[in-house]
Amino acid sequence: MGTGRIKKKTNDTIQYNEEWNVDMQVLSDICEYRKEKIMTKEITLSNYISTENLMPNKGGIVDASSLPTVEKIQFYQKGDVLVSNIRPYFKKIWLAKESGGCSNDILVFKSKEHVDSLYLYYVLSDDSFFDYATATSKGTKMPRGDKNAIMQYNVPKFNIAMQRKIGSLLKSIDNKIEINKMINRNLSEQLKSIFVESFGEEISKTKIGNSVPLGELIDVIDNRGKTPPLTMDTLEYPIIDVGALRGDTRVIDLNNCTKFVDEDTYVNWFRSGHPKPWDILLSTVGSLAEMKIFLGKKGCIAQNVVALRSKKISPLFLFQYLQFIRNELVAYNIGSVQPSIKVTHIIKHPIFVPEEGRIKEFDELAKTITNQIYYFLCECENLKKIRDGLLPKLLSGELDISSLHI
Repeated sequence: MGTGRIKKKTNDTIQYNEEWNVDMQVLSDICEYRKEKIMTKEITLSNYISTENLMPNKGGIVDASSLPTVEKIQFYQKGDVLVSNIRPYFKKIWLAKESGGCSNDILVFKSKEHVDSLYLYYVLSDDSFFDYATATSKGTKMPRGDKNAIMQYNVPKFNIAMQRKIGSLLKSIDNKIEINKMINRNLSEQLKSIFVESFGEEISKTKIGNSVPLGELIDVIDNRGKTPPLTMDTLEYPIIDVGALRGDTRVIDLNNCTKFVDEDTYVNWFRSGHPKPWDILLSTVGSLAEMKIFLGKKGCIAQNVVALRSKKISPLFLFQYLQFIRNELVAYNIGSVQPSIKVTHIIKHPIFVPEEGRIKEFDELAKTITNQIYYFLCECENLKKIRDGLLPKLLSGELDISSLHI
C-alpha cells in the first residue's frame, strides 16, 4: 500500500507523504466484522450497546435504558471494538470489557490473529478514522458509514511487538482517565450517602404543611423556541441536551455534547439560555429528570433542558434533594408517545427546608467534594488531549518508541 504518514484527508481518498517511511495496509488486513448473533434474553442493560448508550467523543458507555424486543441481536466478545455506524463524526467507540449484544447500528470489529486488540482499538480511535468514515458515509440527514469503504481505510503496518508498545503507552493514559472517573463516581456516591443519612428520613415524611413549593426556591432558565443554526464542529459553545446530562457523576461533562453553535449565535440567540456556575441542569423530555451541576465552560441550554437557578437555598443541597426525589419528578410525565414533564408542574412540588445551620454544614462539605470532582473531570480532559495528540504521531511513525521498554 506504500509508505508514509497521513497528510491530508479528502472526501475520496487519503493522501500520504514520504516523511516517516511507515508501511501501510488496509483495515481489512488487521480485522473483520463479527457476524455472530446472540439471543436477546441472554443480555442485560449493562452489556447491551446501542447508539444511545455509546457516548460521543470516545466517552465509553453507560448502561442502556431498555432492551430490544427482537429475538436475536448482534453478538460482541470481550476485546472487540464497537463503533457507532450512525453519524461517525460523533466518535462513539468502545473496547469491549465483556461479551454481550448490540444493535445493528453498531459495527463490531474483531482483530485477526496477528493483531493486538488494544492496538486495533487505538487505530479506530484516531480522529483520522472518524474523518474517513464520515467522508465516505452515505446519506445526509443521518449519514451511515459505508462498511466496504471502511475496510479500505489505510492503516500503518507494525509488527505485534510495536503494536503492543503503542497500545500499552496509550492505555497507560486511559487507565489514569478511568481511575479519575472511578474516583468521581465514589465521591458522588459518598455525598449521596451523606445526604440521605442527614436528611432522607425527613424528606420522606415531608407533607405540604411543613414544606415550600420548589418554585419559591429557584428561578427557571430555559430556551424554548425554534431550533437555532447548529454545527457539528467542536466549538467553544456546546448545546447541552439530554444526552449531555447522562453519566454517573454530579458535574456535567461537556465532552458529551455533540452539537454546537458559533459565537454570534451564542450571543444573540441564546441570550436567555446561558447556564451559570452551580445551576442545576435538568432534562424535561426523553430520559426524564436527568440532572447535573453546571461548572466551568460556556454552554447553551437545549429546548429539552432547563436550568434551575437557586435563589434562596444552597444549589448543592437542592441538587442532592432533587436526585433523592427523582422518581417523584418523573411521575409528572404527561407524554403518551415521548416522555415529557412540564416545568409548571414540577415547580409546585413540595420541598422540605431544614434549619439554615444544617444546610450550611452540608453545603460546605458538598462544595469541597464537588470541586474535587470538577478537578478530576478537567484533568481527564487534559489527559484526553495528550492521548489524542500522541495517537497520530505514534501511528505515523513521527514518534519512534521502538527503543522504549514498555
